This record gives sequence, C-alpha cells and structure tokens, in this order.
Amino acid sequence: MNFTENYKGIKIDVQSVNIEINAAVQEEIRSSIDKLSKFTQNINAVDVYFKTEGSGGNAASVVGMRVGIPGPDVFAEEKGEHWIPLLKEVVDKLVRQLKKAK
Repeated sequence: MNFTENYKGIKIDVQSVNIEINAAVQEEIRSSIDKLSKFTQNINAVDVYFKTEGSGGNAASVVGMRVGIPGPDVFAEEKGEHWIPLLKEVVDKLVRQLKKAK
C-alpha cells in the first residue's frame, strides 16, 4: 500500500510492501510530523517506509523515515515488532539529528 498526502504544506509519501497501513498508523505519521516541525520549520517532504524482514517467527517490522529539509536530509530507521512504537523511536532519532544540525 502506497499513498501520498499533503499535510500542512508538507508532502508525505508512504510506501509499504504488502502491508496495509491502518488509520491509527496514518494519524501517528501526522503527529510525528507535528513533533518534527517543532525543531525545524523548513520541512519540504517526508518519506516513510514500512517493510517486513524475515519470515515466520523471525519476521521483524522495519520503519524508515527521511525528512527533506534544506541541506542534507535526515534519515532514521528502526526494527522491532509494532509500527507505532517504531515510528516514535524513529522520530526520536530524527529529533536528535535535527537538534545537532542547528
């Protein structure tokens, strides 16, 4: 499932391979962008990637997020079990990168 959305002037591009992204995860993506916007006002685009690595009992969920800002983009990725906690961890990593870039 892939979808593109314009949220508060920021282009959001979500890509997921054979994974259905529900409304709760979509809302968490929007609130993540709100949180990131507190640290930089110049976000042009956000790309979010959802995928599953491995199979069966060894499967791991992976979330990656690229934030397009003037200068080098920031990117973070996290592996785990559940989408929303992974998204929060990725956003925390991105916030640290944005603070360091200031």
